[in-house]
Order: sequence, then structure tokens, then C-alpha cells
Amino acid sequence: MKTLVLTVVATIALAGAAMADPVEGTWRTAPDDNGNFGLVQIAPCGPKLCGTLVQAYNSAGQRITSPNVGRQIIWDMVAQGNGSYGNGRVWAPDRDKTYRSKMQLSGDRLAVSGCVLGGAICRDANWVRHR
Repeated sequence: MKTLVLTVVATIALAGAAMADPVEGTWRTAPDDNGNFGLVQIAPCGPKLCGTLVQAYNSAGQRITSPNVGRQIIWDMVAQGNGSYGNGRVWAPDRDKTYRSKMQLSGDRLAVSGCVLGGAICRDANWVRHR
């Protein structure tokens, strides 16, 4: 009976891991206007996906203290199939702007793009999966 219970628990745990969205995990952002970059942890937040800045680095690659560490910078992102995500928001600390955003996953690369002011100001960046 003990073996059966352990088998069921292991099966449930593995099934949950198998159902994780492929974009979940830690991503290294592209350098911002100041040359700084960060690590963003993408995870579910309710039925959508969110990303939190978990570490920040300067242009030399040295870890820095930032008031933005721990801040959610991606929210309301919705999986749309085939590695596409949309209807989300991304906040860019270097410009203190929130962009209507979408993402496209391709292997260990994540293209993040967004616009403000009805599409008048847009930005694109390529993030790399951090291992």
C-alpha cells in the first residue's frame, strides 16, 4: 500500500511538471538603455503568466542592488499557442514605461515586443533562457 501511495504521488508530481508552460523559467533580458540587464522569472499568476525581476546586473555583468528586484515587470500575458503569447504588459525600468506586449518563444530565445501610445512608440528585445 505504501508503494502504491508513493507511486501515485510521484505520478501527480510528474504530471504537474509536464503541464508547465514552455516559457516558464528564468530569462536573461537584453541590455537596457543604460547597459543594465536582469534575470526575469516567468511563472503562472492565475490563468495568465507574469514575470518578476529576480536579479539585476550592470553593463560589466556585475550583480547590482536595484529597487526593481522583486518587482513584477510582466503581467497579464496569455498563451496563444505555437510559442506565441499576447495581451500582456511589460514594464521597462530604464524608461519607466509600460508597454502593451507580446512574446514569441523559439527554443531558448524569447522575442519580447511592445508598444505605448497606440503603437507610436515600440520596443523589441530578445531574451535568452538562463540555466
